Amino acid sequence: MLEANREDVAAGEASGLGQGMLDRLRLDEERVKGIAHQITTLADVPFPPSSVVLRTLPGGLRLEERRKPVGVIGANFEARPNVTVDIASQLLKSRNAGVLRTGSAALRSSIAIFDAAIAPALADAGLDPAALQLVRTPEREAAVALVRQPSLIPLVIIRGSGETTRFLSREAAQHGVRTLAHADGGGVLYVDRAADEAEALRLITASLDRLGVCNRLNLLLICADVWDELLPKVLDTLKQLGVEASLPPHPHPRGHEWALDTGHEATVTIDRVSGPLEAAQVANEETSRLAAGIVTADAAAAREFLDAYTGTGAFWNATTRLLDGFKLLQIPETGINVDHVPGPRGPVTFQDLCLRQYVVVPESAG
Repeated sequence: MLEANREDVAAGEASGLGQGMLDRLRLDEERVKGIAHQITTLADVPFPPSSVVLRTLPGGLRLEERRKPVGVIGANFEARPNVTVDIASQLLKSRNAGVLRTGSAALRSSIAIFDAAIAPALADAGLDPAALQLVRTPEREAAVALVRQPSLIPLVIIRGSGETTRFLSREAAQHGVRTLAHADGGGVLYVDRAADEAEALRLITASLDRLGVCNRLNLLLICADVWDELLPKVLDTLKQLGVEASLPPHPHPRGHEWALDTGHEATVTIDRVSGPLEAAQVANEETSRLAAGIVTADAAAAREFLDAYTGTGAFWNATTRLLDGFKLLQIPETGINVDHVPGPRGPVTFQDLCLRQYVVVPESAG
């Protein structure tokens, strides 16, 4: 697996893949150990009850809610070999079969993972190795075909960022396929007038430990009351991290996602705002609404920000890097759902990959 990954990384470097994408792509011994640890943790998570009694009905009847597998779930994801294991394991845990497809950048790694780990593990457990399959061609047409099979693959998880994800989501909708899609990311951090300076700089640093992930710090908003005092210290911290600052006036939208900007991943947009309400409004209206946080010692300011922000994950004196299935819920995620619709929102885990069925039976039934 590591040898195949080295080939993927070398090919990525030769093709000019950005540092953020290369970071997502790269495997080493420690990352493989991390994948194994997540699998062990997932295996120990109890499976939810398949049936729950909700209430009794007139006429000696009982209402139950049952979980039913979706059946076959598709997944199209970016060049992250660990996601191959994350999604495959969660489809299995949720009692669903799956068809997985990754981009060309990680295809060697994903094939090696399937052939060396996933398929043999299924066989060793007495399960059909064909229950989980990998599309082994890099052509974009394979991704399009994946979202055009409503009778075979009614649900497709689409992970990645940018226009490709939006295009596949539109294709799926036109063909009657439901999606759990996540096209854009970028974390927002607002530093309030009542923020502890050391805490603010610590969270900025913690939010930039990896530059190629969707929940990293992308837009830093600073209260105008402390702008002059705090900005030089922020710039010094970013310089130490090797990260550039994009200061106003900006030649780009404030929510521009740097993780996807090849050659400019090590950049953070910085701007000033009047207070918590304006910060929340900027995060709501000018970013993907993936995640936003406030740094403050003022509980009233924190409540104002958290009440006004409508995005998927909201944080007070914490980094948006926590918006991750394993970090947040101690369960690997299949993806993050940011849609404003009922159902699973935020990190989607195996517990969400089911259909709800109402069943009415005689109250005397066992």
